[in-house]
Amino acid sequence: MIGRDEILGILEGYDPGRIAIGVIGSHSALDIADGAKEEGLPVLVVAQRGRHRTYAEYFRQRKKKDGLTKGFIDEVIVLERFGGIIEIQEELRRRNVIFVPNRSFVVYTGIDRVENEFLVPLFGSRNLLRSEERSEEKSYYWLLERAGLPYPEAVKPEEIDDVGLVIVKLPHAKKRLERGFFTAASYREFREKAERLKKLGVITEEDLARARVERYIIGPVFNFDFFYSPIDGEIELLGIDWRFETSLDGHVRLPAGQQLTLPEHQFEPEYTVCGHASSTLRESLLEKVFDMAERYVEATKKYYPPGIIGPFTLQTAVDKDLNFYIYDVAPRTGGGTNIHMAMGHPYGNALWRKPMSTGRRIGLEVKRAIELDELEKVVT
Repeated sequence: MIGRDEILGILEGYDPGRIAIGVIGSHSALDIADGAKEEGLPVLVVAQRGRHRTYAEYFRQRKKKDGLTKGFIDEVIVLERFGGIIEIQEELRRRNVIFVPNRSFVVYTGIDRVENEFLVPLFGSRNLLRSEERSEEKSYYWLLERAGLPYPEAVKPEEIDDVGLVIVKLPHAKKRLERGFFTAASYREFREKAERLKKLGVITEEDLARARVERYIIGPVFNFDFFYSPIDGEIELLGIDWRFETSLDGHVRLPAGQQLTLPEHQFEPEYTVCGHASSTLRESLLEKVFDMAERYVEATKKYYPPGIIGPFTLQTAVDKDLNFYIYDVAPRTGGGTNIHMAMGHPYGNALWRKPMSTGRRIGLEVKRAIELDELEKVVT
């Protein structure tokens, strides 16, 4: 793991008046870039050829012939592959870049290289990024347990008949950033579905052996987009989102009888995230949500010092008795924050009395850290 002192040494060579925000061109890059621009910080996006036009053309900042400015991304570096970002880190440092990690950055670069080779100041908690890997011994489940937070309990496949409905969490065999999830209400169903999905090339036996099998919480899902400010020592709830997933959302729009007639290659829904929607929460439940966030933040400080910095998302399901269960944790900006760019999150807007997206909140924290000469508090 790159030591924080080493990163702070690099930061000392930066020009505080020329700090730029950098991000991988995927996942939540538009929100991060838009928010940085709102706070007057230059934006540099590192894109991959074949997926670069969104950033290099359509949202690139340019002057129109009548003098109007359109777009918000200042510069784009196009690589042949995302993983090549390791090879341009000297260029990023030269440009005074503070890099904002998202899930795509970790997946495409590789967690080992992020931890040990990427010598660029990260806004956020470098050492917490690995906790998102479910196969790690000290995954977010390990952290949730020590924080005393509720999460769906793990189930051995042969115990499914005694527990009831479970969800099996493992990566998609071909689309590694996506999911090969499936549900089962019995051990027989588990084996039958697993064999069917292997045959269809959705999952592999190797991934299945390492899969997380846990009790399925029947109820709505809420992704709580939080922000922890190390400058203020305060937790903020910015907004709430939920996901659109293919082909799951297509399945639930069909009558049950029609679902049963689907051919084998369409029978099992996939859980590939393709979009998000905004939500709010019944106010009487907010105390429970803030309590979960407080316990998570304190646990990160204890077990992953200096603890969480900036954005994090607690992904939850709510049962019939209004109990929350955390089924996933993003120790960085969440994947659903793009729905709030420019117009902001409902709770963040109310709190700050102006449009406050996750991206803008990151930009604001960096700007405040520069002005207060406290950049060392927000990077690792």
